[in-house]
Amino acid sequence: MNKMTKNDKKPSRWRKIKWSLLIVVALIGLAIGSGFAYEAIASKQAAKNFPPPGKLVDAGGYKLHIVKAGTGSPTILLEAGSGETSLSWRQIPDELAKEATVVTYDRAGYAWSEPAATERTGENIVRELHTALDNEGIHGPYLLVGHSLGGMYARLFAETYRDEVTGLVLIDARPEDDARDTADILKQEGFAGNPQASTLKLIKHSGLLRLFKDALLEGQVPKEDRDRFLNVIAKDSFFEAKEAEGNLAWTTEEALRGQRLGDLPVRVIARGLPQNYAQAGISEEAGRKLEAIWQAGQRKMLELSTDSRLIVAEKSGHMVIHDQPELVVETVRSLLK
Repeated sequence: MNKMTKNDKKPSRWRKIKWSLLIVVALIGLAIGSGFAYEAIASKQAAKNFPPPGKLVDAGGYKLHIVKAGTGSPTILLEAGSGETSLSWRQIPDELAKEATVVTYDRAGYAWSEPAATERTGENIVRELHTALDNEGIHGPYLLVGHSLGGMYARLFAETYRDEVTGLVLIDARPEDDARDTADILKQEGFAGNPQASTLKLIKHSGLLRLFKDALLEGQVPKEDRDRFLNVIAKDSFFEAKEAEGNLAWTTEEALRGQRLGDLPVRVIARGLPQNYAQAGISEEAGRKLEAIWQAGQRKMLELSTDSRLIVAEKSGHMVIHDQPELVVETVRSLLK
């Protein structure tokens, strides 16, 4: 019998290595494919399990999801912040509906609303909302309530349709000079901003966001809201619209700079607790500067009207609508009276 030589052993070992590598690659591919399939099935089922609570109304080429509650005048119109939807207001609309008509909605691409073909400038957002309200027969006078970036859209709505607006409540709203005043600090800190929409879409489609929701959404979405975020909000259109709004927010800032609204009643609710800047990788010193700029911007908005008032939400961070919803309701009711 012939003995096996060293040269005979080498091809055999190499074949084993190649097969091992192929098996590993195949398993990785299978895992990735399973994740995408899992997410596709879960998203399809979610569309059935989470129907829109309101109506889809034509906004001029696409449909906005509008939820109306209560009766009577004025119409309280709630404008949510960046990445926030009609769901973000939780029980606030139900409480206010005891007093008057209340409208919440989802901006284009958010939650149940269809995406828009127009640019996500404040001008387009405000005009299309007004079109949808008209088409649904929801007319003024309006009492506008805007949170964060939604505060800028509420201000622009008041500017554009001044004769239809009776009051304005700004909840830790983004000041029109905030981006300009904080740009150098953020640059020095190397702050990269939010992940790109393309990255977030890939994470969602892969199933990773659903599988590791508690880890990935920690500090971003409250625990009690995560299921609805995954099943209703986190769609391609949402990530794209949110990014587009952020990129074009400067156009709304420009439109609002130097705004004056006469004697329109304006209430400014400012957070009493500073942001957790360290969570975003920002130093303590820079965080103090950023917070001071934000708080100065809140107080500058008192110049919008000769009938303005500052209310400090002592127990709240930026999400005043979650931390102290009763303060929001109380402030809006004070203007109704």
